[in-house]
Amino acid sequence: MSAVHKKYDVVIVGAGPAGSSAAIRLARIGLKVLLVEQKTFRRSKLCGEFISPECLIHFAELNVLNKITAAGGVALERTIFYARNGRSVTIPSEWFQTDSCALGLSRAEMDQQLMIKASQVGVEVLEETQVTNLLLDNEKVCGVRLRDKGRTMFDAKSALTIDATGRTRILARQIEKANEHGSRHRADFVAFKTHLEGARVPDGDCEIYAYRGGYGGSTRVENGLHNVCFIVSSKIVKKLNGDANRLLKEIVCENRRAFHSLNGARVVEDWLAVPIESYGRAELSPAKGLLTIGDAAAFIDPFTGSGILLALESAKIAATVIIDEFAQPESNRAFETIAREYRKQYATAFDPRLRISSLVRHAAFVPFLAETVIRFLSLNESLTRHLARATRQVAKARA
Repeated sequence: MSAVHKKYDVVIVGAGPAGSSAAIRLARIGLKVLLVEQKTFRRSKLCGEFISPECLIHFAELNVLNKITAAGGVALERTIFYARNGRSVTIPSEWFQTDSCALGLSRAEMDQQLMIKASQVGVEVLEETQVTNLLLDNEKVCGVRLRDKGRTMFDAKSALTIDATGRTRILARQIEKANEHGSRHRADFVAFKTHLEGARVPDGDCEIYAYRGGYGGSTRVENGLHNVCFIVSSKIVKKLNGDANRLLKEIVCENRRAFHSLNGARVVEDWLAVPIESYGRAELSPAKGLLTIGDAAAFIDPFTGSGILLALESAKIAATVIIDEFAQPESNRAFETIAREYRKQYATAFDPRLRISSLVRHAAFVPFLAETVIRFLSLNESLTRHLARATRQVAKARA
């Protein structure tokens, strides 16, 4: 279906978990939604592919839980954090959701199921379509200019536009650049991800490793494969010429447990690599008419937080606020109300956990401190439980 000369209530750019889940929630109540995706699904995505137990609640609300669980994912009963010397602390999945496990499943499979559901509930989905520009009217975003795979240019106008493009923040950066605030910072870290055959991570475990210059982890996903995803200081990456295999062998496997679990495993997919400029909050409403969700709104530390959960929760909060405002007569709707309420609910849900995750991440980058913290937590289950839950507080929204 062509988007030429069409208007929408909401245009969402980016069909990851944030974008697709927001589209589903909005379309189900009758809003006209366009979901734009640059890639063709299925596609690989740099991610730890750890789906925390709370995510399953969102999947149930989105009526996609059966499809997700039937896609071959592996139940994960616990997450184990390992210091370089092999000392560990264990976080059971049921601490976050009673009688529930986390799930190891590739983003290629999870994102595909969410996008299919979006199409089924009436969302218009455009794959292989790029945003070339934002449409502006008196400094208000009123849609996007698009180019499809045939290089046809067309406009999609909307009352509200959502940036769900992840850390690239494609729409938000256009606003920042126009306002002369778009200079990109030097990336201090680089993230890498692939799938392995022959890793020795036990079924049911997600292993997290601390090492000099970063941290990473591994867990089993579908088809007998293991995800390995790690973050390394850009200085170390440069020293080893960006060679992901060397980084895995010479840096990640300095961690005693990582060496045991990953050494000798075979890489079966091309490595993905992404520079990481910053952690924490970005602007939630960079311009009138534009909201950010998922990683475009904030990048939570993978060491302690679930980026997939943050994506689903932020999408739910945004959808709740939008639905409440669209229930008003069109003449009474105000983007300022949507932006204000979204910021308020977002801050309540995420700011405390982002702060705590940041503190734990800084500890992880100091080997002696990481070993001390892990040793201390391994002796104090009550404190460990409290700290773990503080990094994954569930947002309260109604959509």
